[in-house]
Amino acid sequence: MSVTTKTRLRYEITKWADSFDVLLSNKYGLAMFRALLKTEFSDENIEFWLTCKDYKKIKSPVKLVSKANKIYKEFIDVQAPREVNIDFRTRQETRQKLLEPTFSSLNEVQVRVYSLMEKDSYPWFLRSKIYQDLLNRTQMQCQRKSF
Repeated sequence: MSVTTKTRLRYEITKWADSFDVLLSNKYGLAMFRALLKTEFSDENIEFWLTCKDYKKIKSPVKLVSKANKIYKEFIDVQAPREVNIDFRTRQETRQKLLEPTFSSLNEVQVRVYSLMEKDSYPWFLRSKIYQDLLNRTQMQCQRKSF
C-alpha cells in the first residue's frame, strides 16, 4: 500500500468521528459499525435503519405492502425477533401507518432509531477498542512510511 493510499485511509477512518452520517456513508465504516454491534448482540437498530432505506426504494405497491408487513413482524411488533427500542406511541402510530403503507410510512420511526444510534451506539463505537486500535494502527503505518 502506498503512502498516499495509507494517508487517505487514515483520513477516512479519522473522518468517521466527525459525524454519524459520515460513518454510515462510508462502506467500510458502516461495515465496521455493523460488525461491532453484532458482536454485542445489538445490531437490530442498524439493520432496521438499513431495511428502511431499502424499503423506500421499492417501486411496486404490492411489494411495498409485503415488505411493510415483514418489517413490522421483524422489528416493530412487541416481541419481534429483532425488536427496536421505540416508545409505545411511535410503535402504535407506525402500526397504523403500515395498515396502508406508503413510501414514507417508516420515516418517523426510522428517524427515532437513527437518533438513538447517534446518541448511544455511535459514541460507544468511537470509544471501542476495535475503532481505537484501527486508528492507532493506521497512524503508526503512516508514520513509519513517512520517515
